[in-house]
Amino acid sequence: MSEPAISAHGVRKSFEDGRIVALAGMDLEVGVGEFVAIVGPSGCGKSTLLHLLAALDQPDEGSIRVAEHNLAEHRRLTHYRARHVGMVFQLHNLLPSLTASENVQLPMFDLGLDARQRRERAVRLLGLVGLAGRENSRPPQLSGGERQRVAIARALANEPPILLADEPTGSLDSEAGRLVLDLLDELRQSRSLTLVLVTHDPAVAARADRIVRMLDGRAFGAVSADAA
Repeated sequence: MSEPAISAHGVRKSFEDGRIVALAGMDLEVGVGEFVAIVGPSGCGKSTLLHLLAALDQPDEGSIRVAEHNLAEHRRLTHYRARHVGMVFQLHNLLPSLTASENVQLPMFDLGLDARQRRERAVRLLGLVGLAGRENSRPPQLSGGERQRVAIARALANEPPILLADEPTGSLDSEAGRLVLDLLDELRQSRSLTLVLVTHDPAVAARADRIVRMLDGRAFGAVSADAA
């Protein structure tokens, strides 16, 4: 049996010298190629968990393995973030002064690609997310849905096996949100990606293979989306 894409056990994380407990012994396993939606009320630790999986922060206790990397023992977390996980945020976090192509190229500098290789890969990825011909557009010239598509292309820049998405449709209207979710699911299937998505939206969660419900910093139920 193959190793899970993500394995987290007994993960604890608090803030403000322990006064705010975000995760209180979280356990999670995600299989390779699985689409898991994490749901729960605001403040239950969903986004904190995603940030730990992306190595944007470190747990106080517990173990996390992602793409066969033990994050507690990993000494090159920048390398890990560049090559093994892609992150999509609720707000696209694009640099407004850069073109769509230049935003997508930003993570590629860690790969040592030359300028031509970076441009060619960015053009290909923007075409993949339906933005062919918009390579030189800057974020203010794009709609909210288009900006989020650029953010998805950027998350895929280094061809990571795992994609983490934190409320990727939360700032979009229903139609733009549906298109972004369709795109994420299509990319997951065509590229055999593992997708972990945090959402408040039951309709978004229903698209997943499995729904993990969180409360008070712990997972308290995991069901198939069909049974939810």
